[in-house]
Amino acid sequence: MKAKNVFITVCLSLIQFSGFSQKNGSPNIIYILADDLGYGDVSCFNPQSKLNTVHIDRLGKEGMMFTDAHTSSAVCTPTRYGILTGRYNWRSRLKKSVLSGFSKSLIEPERTTVARLLKDKGYQTAFIGKWHLGWDWQFNSNAKDLDNLNVHPVVDYSKPLTLGPNDLGFDYTYGISGSLDMAPYVYVENGRSTTIPTDTTVSVDDKGFWRKGVTGSDFTHADVLDHLTAKSVAFIEENASSSQPFFLYFALPAPHTPILPKSEFLGKSNTNFYGDFVLQVDDLVGRIEAVLKQKGIGENTMIIFTSDNGCSPKANFKELANVSHNPSYIYRGHKADIYEGGHRVPFIVKWPQKVKSGTKVPATLCTTDFFATAAEIVNFDIPDNMGEDSFSFLYLLEGAPKKQPIREATVHHSIDGRFAIRKENWKLVLWPGSGGWSFPNTKKDLEALPKYQLYDLENDPGEVKNLFAQNPAKVKELESLMKKYIDEGRSTPGKPQKNDFVQKWEQLDWMDVK
Repeated sequence: MKAKNVFITVCLSLIQFSGFSQKNGSPNIIYILADDLGYGDVSCFNPQSKLNTVHIDRLGKEGMMFTDAHTSSAVCTPTRYGILTGRYNWRSRLKKSVLSGFSKSLIEPERTTVARLLKDKGYQTAFIGKWHLGWDWQFNSNAKDLDNLNVHPVVDYSKPLTLGPNDLGFDYTYGISGSLDMAPYVYVENGRSTTIPTDTTVSVDDKGFWRKGVTGSDFTHADVLDHLTAKSVAFIEENASSSQPFFLYFALPAPHTPILPKSEFLGKSNTNFYGDFVLQVDDLVGRIEAVLKQKGIGENTMIIFTSDNGCSPKANFKELANVSHNPSYIYRGHKADIYEGGHRVPFIVKWPQKVKSGTKVPATLCTTDFFATAAEIVNFDIPDNMGEDSFSFLYLLEGAPKKQPIREATVHHSIDGRFAIRKENWKLVLWPGSGGWSFPNTKKDLEALPKYQLYDLENDPGEVKNLFAQNPAKVKELESLMKKYIDEGRSTPGKPQKNDFVQKWEQLDWMDVK
């Protein structure tokens, strides 16, 4: 009898160690979101890349690479909203630009996030990293204009914040409120600041730039990426043997400014500081993979690696061109733009138990699609008022054939609130210029241009030849589809929903898109 009990104990220990004790066999999910990493920075996506991203490349070799994946916006806050809600950001109150580190919560408390969905299905959920979706600090005065990056309200950091990630489905949270170049510079753990921050000064170096603001005594800009990685590794270690599967949303603050590679990476890329910083990002992917292997839970863990938008011009494209490296690869534009360089991103999924290694998929994908994919994995039926712009790509991960594309069409959005809509190889930009930071973007630049741009991406991936005048029927078709998506409050099948504030196509005159 004693021997039998020992045998059972050993078997249970082995099952627990292998990760198969997790409820219903649901996979662990780790979503790694880089910040301002370009499509062309990752060497498995860009054969001409001068950055040897060995760990991300291995992830691609052992997983599935999506070569036509897009963020829902060309800047960070809107994309993060879409990842967690499965809804385009321009349906929320945020019609353009990004939030500040003091902004109020963008995600409404009643809205279901992917974290809340997974938590309700038995997952242990965690957010670690850069939030940048607003949360409600406790202000000492009547704070106004909080989305303005130049406004610095007085916060009572001794009090807990509200409407943060803990209120939106995350069991454990640790991170910073906004980008690493915007105040306040303080870590927040489970809704409370880890220190009471004091004043500091702004960095004078362009690449190391961050805005003046209060800083916690435990906060050093150059150490933030490493610190957050250590927190993520610790979370995985603590939950590796749990009977619950876990979801870790690891939102990096890099390689966004301040571009501060650690000394061990300086000069490693043979490009510039930005290239070195990208290799530090690559290294942390290797650290995550290593802990999964060490804990024996890699087989049933799904890792998604992507970026929140294209590369920022702060990387110094001219400097990188001197060593023949282009963070946007063959695509036009960069972060903030409606052009492909603004929102086409590397996207890799590794899930050994399901995904065939070494697979490349050309299907058009959007970062909003994570919501529906996670829902299908845990057998959650999405009601009409959730995930309005999210389509599941689980069938692609499982290798099942399907004739129809994942999505009918995909809407792109720039920092200035300009729209483009992509259907198959055709992309209609409902604006004469970039809608962002690259040429053409001034009133003088735009005056002589046609009101719209139409590109055939299959034959013109660099968006050089505007076919707007030659294809009026295609323009009308895509314009009508964009109008439908706006007016119905959704791009997925289902009952029409309401957008926030701007409800209909006819109300968009203030953005001059008509």
